[in-house]
Amino acid sequence: MIKPGDKAPEFCLDAIDAHGQKLQLCLTELLTHQKQVVLFFYPKDNTSGCTQEACDFRDNLNRITAKAVVAGVSRDSVASHQKFREKQALNFPLLSDPDHKVLELYGAWGQKMMYGKPVISTVRTTVLINKDGIINRVWTNVKVKGHVEEILGELERGA
Repeated sequence: MIKPGDKAPEFCLDAIDAHGQKLQLCLTELLTHQKQVVLFFYPKDNTSGCTQEACDFRDNLNRITAKAVVAGVSRDSVASHQKFREKQALNFPLLSDPDHKVLELYGAWGQKMMYGKPVISTVRTTVLINKDGIINRVWTNVKVKGHVEEILGELERGA
């Protein structure tokens, strides 16, 4: 399990960027902006909680971009991400991790309760990585409401 102070695991995943272009995006590229990286892991495109979380990031991106870049990661395909991005006018990249390898590296894959039954799936998680590639903060079992404000507070404190 990753924790603050750890070097963030490198990855490269197929993605849709903020303009709808297909590309492969790596952590090293996100870090080239010389800003922190907010990497949020979510279960599924176009579901209520995930849509709310993505739209909260979209609506607050102008407040975040002074200090950080944002990217979302799920198991959904690039084609699904493209539809999600278009439908919600998302303004940050969405990365596809169908084999959940990056989800596992970042502790966002595991057991959770769904409709009263334990399942192995994506655990809503956000990781804040500093510009040197070191993990500053990990939020697990994220509750969508107020989460982006919590991240903004962390960025303002200079995490």
